[in-house]
This record gives sequence, C-alpha cells and structure tokens, in this order.
Amino acid sequence: MGKDSKEASKYTAGKRKYNRRIIIRQFITDVLLLVLGVASASFGLKSFLLPSNFIDGGVTGISLLVEHKTGISLSILLILINIPFVVLGYWQIGSRFFIKSIIAIAGLAIVVHVIPYPIITEDKLLVSVFGGFFLGAGIGLAMRAGAVLDGTEVTAIYLSKKLGLSIGDIILLFNIAIFSVAAYLIGREEALYSILTYMAASKTITLIIEGIEEYTGVTIISHKHDEIRNMIIDKLGRGVTVYQGKGGYGKIDHERRDIEIIYAVVTRLETSRLNTEIEKIDPSAFVITNSIKDTKGGMIKKRPFSH
Repeated sequence: MGKDSKEASKYTAGKRKYNRRIIIRQFITDVLLLVLGVASASFGLKSFLLPSNFIDGGVTGISLLVEHKTGISLSILLILINIPFVVLGYWQIGSRFFIKSIIAIAGLAIVVHVIPYPIITEDKLLVSVFGGFFLGAGIGLAMRAGAVLDGTEVTAIYLSKKLGLSIGDIILLFNIAIFSVAAYLIGREEALYSILTYMAASKTITLIIEGIEEYTGVTIISHKHDEIRNMIIDKLGRGVTVYQGKGGYGKIDHERRDIEIIYAVVTRLETSRLNTEIEKIDPSAFVITNSIKDTKGGMIKKRPFSH
C-alpha cells in the first residue's frame, strides 16, 4: 500500500510539473504573438495609414476617422472605443480573452503614442496595400494569441446570434457604413483607397489565422476521452457529442476495438486554450480541427455553471 501511494504521489507530481511546463510554454507563445501583433499593427498605422489620412474597417477605422475629424489622440480613441466591445467579449468568450485584449489594446495605444515610426512611402496605392497588410498581420497575430486589437469580430459574434445573419455579413455591413461616412467626411478618393486597405487587412488576417469564422469544429480521439469530455464541459463550458467508433488500424495495435470519439464546437479564439488543455491530459491525443462558417440550433452558447 505504501509503495502504491508513493508511486501515485510521483505520478501526480510529474503530471503537475508537465502541466506547468505546458502553461509556461503557452504563456510565452501568447506574449510573443501579442508583442509581434502590436508592433506590426502600430507600424502599419504610423508608417502608412496615418500620414495619408487612410482608414481601415472596424473599430480601428472608427478611431482613425474620429481622430482625423476631431484631433483627439488616436491612442486615447483606440482604448475608449474598444472598451465596450472588449467588455462584450468578456461575457461572450471569457475573462482570459478580456485580460489579453485589454493588454494588447493598451500596448498598441502606448506604442502608437510613444514610438516615432518613419514614413515609408507617400504612394497612395502602396500605402493602402502595405498599411492594410501590416495592420491585418497585427490583428491576426493577436487573434492567434486569443485576443483582439479590434472589437468588430466580437460584436459580429454577438449580433449573429441575435439577428440570424452570418458573421461575414455583419462585418461587411458594419464596414460599408464606416466607409460611407468616410467618403462624406474625408473624401471619396481617400475612402476608396481605405477600402483597399480594409481588403488587404482582411486577406492578411485570413492568411494568418486560417479564416475568421466564428466557430471551429474539433474532433478528438483519445483513450482518455472521459477526462477530455469533462474538461470541455467544466472548463470551457461547451457541449460535446460522443461518437462510437472502431479503432486499431494503426501500426501499434491492429485489433479492432471500440473507441469513443469526441466532437465539440468552439469559437476560434478558444482553440488555443482547448489544445493546451488537451495536451495536459493526453499529449498523444489525435485532434482534428475544421472551420465552420455558420451554425444553427444545438447548444452553441456556453453553459452556465454555478461553481
């Protein structure tokens, strides 16, 4: 009995140490992604868009438009205008997303205010394309870290549930309104170039995070399926579907054996955390992710837990 207890204690200590290593590695990765994201986005703003009075879509575009017409510091506007969207994200996604996003947006505001980036070019076409590229790269990198530099996607997720429209449709309508106002306030030519900026930024975001769809389908095959299922329900507050399957076609075990296959639908901003939690439980788990453009019915919203 004493030997078994000692072995169990060693296993628990080893697992705790392994989990701590995973958390530290994920933390360092997120920090690096956020730093690179802030640096890229601020470079796109200061070296390209601001000197030419071009704007982007979303909350960043609103901030640039207000800064152009009122003279209020862009750093202040980036924080103030993003606050309601990030707070909405707190209720839709969670506290980790909220904290990361606040840090990322505040970092972007500080860098934009403090660092004197050089003006790279005055050619309007180059400004619109490369300004959008660097800004989109920054937003995409932040999203890979589980945060946002622009709250438009959070709003789109919320409104899609209320209005029954897809996320892409809501973002498109949102930006049509912004560019229509821009055409009236800063001129038609600048607004048209700003649309190019938005297109470049949007394509760059898609390239970096492999699409900005709201939901991602995750299929998990593991012999520790019960632990993973409970983790998804308890920690992420998401529902799961369990399929009965047949395994044993690999190189190690050719015996046909029954296995339980877990399928869950999570938001793209939660995939990083989900993969981290799965690795804590079973590093050898087979995980398949696929993009989902839209969903209807079922239990998509997070489940409330009293504990």
